This record gives sequence, structure tokens and C-alpha cells, in this order.
Amino acid sequence: MNIHEYQGKELFASYGIDIGPQVVARTPQEAKAAQEKMGGTVVIKAQVLVGGRGKAGGVKVAKTAQEAEQKAKEILDLTIKGLKVEKVLVVPAADIKKEYYLGLTLDRFNKKLILMMSASGGVDIEELAVTKPEEIIKFPIDASVGIDKDGLDKALTQVFEKPELISQARDVIQTMYKMYLEKECSLVEINPYGYLANGKLQALDAKVNFDDNALFKNPEVEAMRNPEENSADEITAREAGLSFVSMDGDIGCIVNGAGLAMATMDIIKLFGGEPANFLDVGGSSNPNKVVSAIKIIMNNPKVRGILINIFGGITRCDDIANGLLMATKQVDITVPLVVRLIGTNDKEGREILQKAGIEARTDLNEAVKAIVAAR
Repeated sequence: MNIHEYQGKELFASYGIDIGPQVVARTPQEAKAAQEKMGGTVVIKAQVLVGGRGKAGGVKVAKTAQEAEQKAKEILDLTIKGLKVEKVLVVPAADIKKEYYLGLTLDRFNKKLILMMSASGGVDIEELAVTKPEEIIKFPIDASVGIDKDGLDKALTQVFEKPELISQARDVIQTMYKMYLEKECSLVEINPYGYLANGKLQALDAKVNFDDNALFKNPEVEAMRNPEENSADEITAREAGLSFVSMDGDIGCIVNGAGLAMATMDIIKLFGGEPANFLDVGGSSNPNKVVSAIKIIMNNPKVRGILINIFGGITRCDDIANGLLMATKQVDITVPLVVRLIGTNDKEGREILQKAGIEARTDLNEAVKAIVAAR
């Protein structure tokens, strides 16, 4: 789960990390009032759950209240990477002497957290990792042991030039680590981490992502979820216990198992089609999941065909077949439908569908070719 910059900074502030003043504005008039309260030059930043705001015109500087109102209006009129800007963040323009980068994420391969630091903050860290990887210092952290403080101090000296900056950064990193564990994060990032003219380091931006699988343990994090992060179909799917991701194609997919779903989408593309979604009904044999899946897919006006691909293990093919028949009574399926059933109770499942006039195949390649041709 992702959250907006202002939410990340609010979370930082709750842990004692200095973020400076900030005001969230939903109208140009609110942005004007924020500038009047702060005084001086302000930066107005679009709050959308995608990167590239600056390049899209979503970050502007205003020196007066009137400018703040106008610049906020311009930003609020934007749509950035398909997302309408609904609110902006107004912050005082910082007197920055230098920009650093701090990031904490998971190194799955080594089964450790990885702290990344750089004296070249304020830039695209992914691009920096490719063009100048030596400028990113990586410091592993074993969560079962905690931070090696001596090792951290040694790493910090490679990034921060002054002892007083090392001391400030050390405290913030320890706080980031604490927050990462307590809130079950997958990424905590400060970029830029600004060295200001007053000698202080300040979090001038925030990017925080959370592990979806741990949200049930952190209702206060779940409460920060932004509806624009997911489509209406994705929200409905989550409520129905389905793993669903919208895509740009026209072949709706219903599959059991994430790996099989990925393989199915690959095969659809191999034979010239484009998947409209990733949808995993999981290992359950609950027929109602099939009903929910059909409803979600038929809600997409781009869908021109549906492929159901079930490799029965825990999932029983006869339950899938019964779920499909239930769906046909509740939903008007107006596009071609191809079903492939193999595995547990596949014979029974095919018989159920055959009696209803629906053919169920056993060969996946043939099923995919059929739906690609029929759409």
C-alpha cells in the first residue's frame, strides 16, 4: 500500500523526524491561505500516488499569496499519469545547502533490510544506481539482531561530511528503522534529506510503502489508504477475497494460483492477445468467488472475451463449474467465454458445464487460441 507524501511526512513527524511546516490544500483558496500563514516563498506540490510530478508540472514555486492561488489552481487542474490531482501540499521553500538521500527497504535475496544512503539526493535514485552506483552506500541490517551501530557510523562517514550531520542522520536512521518494523513497511524513503542553512537536516519529502499482508495488524495504517490507489474493481475484488490487478487488454482472465495466472497472461500474449486483468481466485473452492470474478470482469467495458483457466488441486473443478453456472444466472455474459478445466474433479466439472451447453477444454494452448480468435 502506498500513501501520499503529506501522509508519509505526518507519519515521520509522529516519530519525531523533523519535516518542517506543511499544509494540505484542496482548493486554490486554501493554498493562498497557507502561503499567507507561512509567509515568504512556498513550494506547491501535487499529491498523487505516482512519481514524475515535477516533470509533469506538478511542483511549482510561489512567492506571493496570489501566485500560490494561481499555481495551486494550475496543479489542481492536472491529471498526472492518469490520476487527477485532488490536493496539493504547501510547504515553505527551504534554504538548502545540500541534498542527501536515505532509504530503507527489504533485500529479499539476502533476507535482510538494506539501508541506502547517498550524498547525491534529490535525483532519481534508480537512475543514479545505474549511472553512478558508487555514489550509493548500502548498509545491511539484520532485523533479528538490530543495527550494528559501529558499522553504521563507519558508513555514515562516507556520506555526511560533518560530525554534527552524522549525529543527526544516525538518529533519523534509527527512527526510520523503528518505524519500518512497527508499521510493517516495505519502503521508507527521504529524498531529499536536506541540509539547511540553519545547520539542520530535514525530511523535505517522504515516500512510505506498506506490506499489504500486514495491514490487518495495523488498522491505523489501513485507515490511511487512498481510494485512488485502486480502481473500483480492485477494491471490490479485495473485499471478495480475490487477488486482482487491472490491465489494458481485452481478454478477462480467471485463474487459480498466481503463478498459473502469470503463465496464462504470458500465453495469451504469445498467441497475439492482451490480458485485461490478473485475477487469482486462490485455492478456495467457494463457487461465490467465481460469481464475484465474473461480475468484476464484465464490469470492464474493454473486455471482449473471458478465459477461465483452472488447474485443480485444492480448488475443485466441479465447484468452479457450479460457480460459473451461478454467475450465468446473475450476470449477462455478452462476450465469448472459453473454459479450461484440468485436475481435481475435472471430469465432473466438464460434465456440469456440458449439460449447461458450455464446452470445457483440457488443453491450455487450444483454450487460449480459441479466446484470442473469438474476441
